[in-house]
Order: sequence, then structure tokens, then C-alpha cells
Amino acid sequence: MDILRKMLIICILVGALTSYAQDNGKIQQAFELSYKAEAKGDYSAAIQQLTSVYQAENYEINIRLGWLNYVSGRFSEALPYYQKCIALMPMSIEARLGYVNPAAALGNWVAVEQQYREILRIDPMNTTANYRLGLLFYGRENFPEALKYFNKVLNLYPFDYDTALMVGWSLYKSGKLREAKVMFQKTLLIKPNDNSALEGLSLIR
Repeated sequence: MDILRKMLIICILVGALTSYAQDNGKIQQAFELSYKAEAKGDYSAAIQQLTSVYQAENYEINIRLGWLNYVSGRFSEALPYYQKCIALMPMSIEARLGYVNPAAALGNWVAVEQQYREILRIDPMNTTANYRLGLLFYGRENFPEALKYFNKVLNLYPFDYDTALMVGWSLYKSGKLREAKVMFQKTLLIKPNDNSALEGLSLIR
């Protein structure tokens, strides 16, 4: 009886492994065809290849469908795929950065800010989230708050043009003219004759 039970278990395992290999082969082929379709700009075909093998618990399929729907302008359709990825892998910064693209395109800035804050909860020094939060607060004219996030990035990348420039303008808008002048001058070391930095200096002199 024990022998029969063991043989039955072996048969079940072999069957499961064979089925998995077949499914995995189909998924790999679907990804390959999806990439080829995307390269041709045929996003509908690229999406169709993956929806034909869709598995709700497959992170890779969901992240790819999120991207394909986003680049094809289907912003509302992209969001649920990224949300599924976040549910499957809550620590995924990749999925959260993917989510903010269609959310921003739809003008849902509350959701965008929420995702950036979640990223910083996971990775406090994430440069993308810090820089973009800085841009959000700069756009809201909350310059001291913008400066807080820009400065985090500047400490990590002191010779980064975009960050140095935004720190300069945030300082200027905050009324810190001496510090702003230094940052605009630093920006000109990174990018000589930069129009924005020169404009900032002209307003201070």
C-alpha cells in the first residue's frame, strides 16, 4: 500500500512539473512576442500576447501589462496592473515608480505623492522619489518643503545639474539670496552659460 501511495505521489509531482514547464514555456514565448510587437510600436498586439497567458498572481506579467498600457496611453487600464504588483510585492519600488506614471498622466497628484512617500518609507534616500517630491512641492510653491527633498538628493549627488539648479531656485524663492547665489554659481560650473542659472543670478545682483 505504501508503494502504491508513493507511486501516486510521484505521478502527481511529475504531472505538476510537466504542466509548470509547459505553462512557463508559453509565458516565455508570450514575453518574447510581446517585446517584438512593442519594438514595432504595436502595443495592442504586445498587450494581447500577455493577456493570452495572464495569471493574476504573476508579478512579471502584471508589471509588463502596466507598462504597455501606460505607453499606449491607456492610463486608467495601467493602474490596476501596478496595484496588483504592489499587492503581490509590497516592497517593490519598481511597481510604485511604475504606478506614478499613469497616475500623474491622469492628474491624480494625491496618489502620486502617496506612492513617493511609500517609496521613501521603504528607501528613505531614494533619489527619484526625493527629487520628484521636491518638484511637487515646488509646483505648489511650498519652497521650504521642496528644498528639504532636493537637499537630500544634492547630498548624494553634489554635481548633479538638475538638483543643483532646483536647490538654487528653491533657495531664491525662499528668500535665501546669498545661498541661492552660491548654488546658481555652482550650477554654472556643471553647465556653463546655463540660461536658468544666469537668470537666477541676474535677479539677485
